[in-house]
Amino acid sequence: MKILVINGVNMNFLGIRNKEVYGNKDYSYLLEMIDKKAKELGVDVECFQSNHEGAIVDKLQEAYFEKPAGIVINPAAFTHTSVAIRDALESLDCIKVEVHISNISDREEFRHKSLTQPVCTGQIAGLGLSGYTLAMEYIIEQTKS
Repeated sequence: MKILVINGVNMNFLGIRNKEVYGNKDYSYLLEMIDKKAKELGVDVECFQSNHEGAIVDKLQEAYFEKPAGIVINPAAFTHTSVAIRDALESLDCIKVEVHISNISDREEFRHKSLTQPVCTGQIAGLGLSGYTLAMEYIIEQTKS
């Protein structure tokens, strides 16, 4: 079983950018945490990060053919702006969990609206980096049902 984890723009700057919002842990810490959880769950995980909208769309289109059990996606700022990522997600017939480290509904008004959430199975927001592992657990749980 495979889970695809996709991170959008500026996620590679974890631990550098807005530490008061996103914390002190860097992107490599997040990748190690995801890898450790994948081993615990006995699943394969592929992590992908891009600051380019089209690259994320390309990765989602690849996923259409590769058929992962589920996708954990943090579109980051693209959450609020990308119809292209939303449309690519809509094409996929798998469990899709949108994750946000911060609680987007408690932040600036423009962050309250997610274009991608309506085409995802669910959303986890405001639980920090643990939202990723919770999403992975959810995907496993749902595929066993």
